[in-house]
Amino acid sequence: MDVQKRNFIIIWISNVLVAGTMTMIMPFLSLYIETFGDYSDAYVQKWAGLIFGASFVTAFIMSPIWGRVADKYGFKPILLINGFGIAISVFLMGFVDSVESFFLLRLLNGVVTGFIPTSLAFISSQTAKKEAGKMLGTLQMGSVTGTLFGPVFGGLLADAFGFQYTFVITSISVIVAALIVLFGIKEQKRVKNPKAIQYSRKAIISGLLHHRLMLNVMIVTALIQVGNFSIQPLLSLYVSHLTDAKDVAFLAGVTFSAAGIGNLLFARRWGKLGDDIGYEKVLSILLLLSFVFIIPQAFVTQLWQLIFWRLLFGIALGGMIPITTALVRREAPIDIQGEVMGYNTSFRFLGNIIGPMFGGIISGFIGISSVFIVTGVLFLVGFAFLYYAKRKPVQDFEDFLAAEEKRTHS
Repeated sequence: MDVQKRNFIIIWISNVLVAGTMTMIMPFLSLYIETFGDYSDAYVQKWAGLIFGASFVTAFIMSPIWGRVADKYGFKPILLINGFGIAISVFLMGFVDSVESFFLLRLLNGVVTGFIPTSLAFISSQTAKKEAGKMLGTLQMGSVTGTLFGPVFGGLLADAFGFQYTFVITSISVIVAALIVLFGIKEQKRVKNPKAIQYSRKAIISGLLHHRLMLNVMIVTALIQVGNFSIQPLLSLYVSHLTDAKDVAFLAGVTFSAAGIGNLLFARRWGKLGDDIGYEKVLSILLLLSFVFIIPQAFVTQLWQLIFWRLLFGIALGGMIPITTALVRREAPIDIQGEVMGYNTSFRFLGNIIGPMFGGIISGFIGISSVFIVTGVLFLVGFAFLYYAKRKPVQDFEDFLAAEEKRTHS
């Protein structure tokens, strides 16, 4: 087996383990907080939201930093630091006795929550541009698989062994992922051009914010997560309005998983299609499809209808992350690819932060069903921005960065 294929298989397996671990605590987060003391429901719900979102805040800050370090020292060391860091923080979560300490550990967890984005950047750097979409789409299937089954296993483990042992067991699974990366991955060192421009952080940020296509990719990346997370905290309540069944939590889980299954089935296909006909074209199609598939969710009258539209929405959503990552892979100079992908990841985490707050505010003012409509409009806005960028003359990102570097130092 050649090195690239072995690296890919190992990273895929590791992504399943890590993504599963990061979502295992979701089913019992509120219940775990209740074990710290005799708290009101409002107190528990407030802290559950803060603790869940804490890791996204620090991850948003750290992603470009890990990317810059990876460009300098390689992706494998960063994968190991993040893998073992996640394992340690999750292990310690099993031994906290207050919401404040749990919150601080989730912040720490966010500092090292760069394993999956770094693995995307690593595989992207080792993959030919012409098949980047297909490979990244396949890799996306690994993290989605973990995300789908993580909450299920987390709930089963918590029921069988208790909360503390669930954290211990999940930390061991991340250690296994880190160990197979340590002993199985062989990173092929990139040959850097000694004449290549050394871009400053200021020039890179300025370039990303002023380059039409790259700015649109970053915005769309955030919109994907806003669309995904805006309804997530409200889904069980929405499901309860559509059914009289007692097992609402289970049915909400099925409804949420429907989008993940659609994602899983089509991520690779969208990526391959992007390789064949162009990433911008496929991304435009996906944004329109997301709009078409999310709007009907506001008007469903039965649960099966919601599940059906969530499945279709997941199919459209599933292609966006590999397509946007492949676009960054195509445009970014090889020497700063990790850092540029780090900023793209930061926009993903920004969407994770904004999404739940956005959904909560909208639903509070005009109802839960309106969240689907407003989110759909955001996808349409993303399409309009991308369409505008495509209509303008093509800007070579490397040349654009070089001009920004010269301008910032003049």
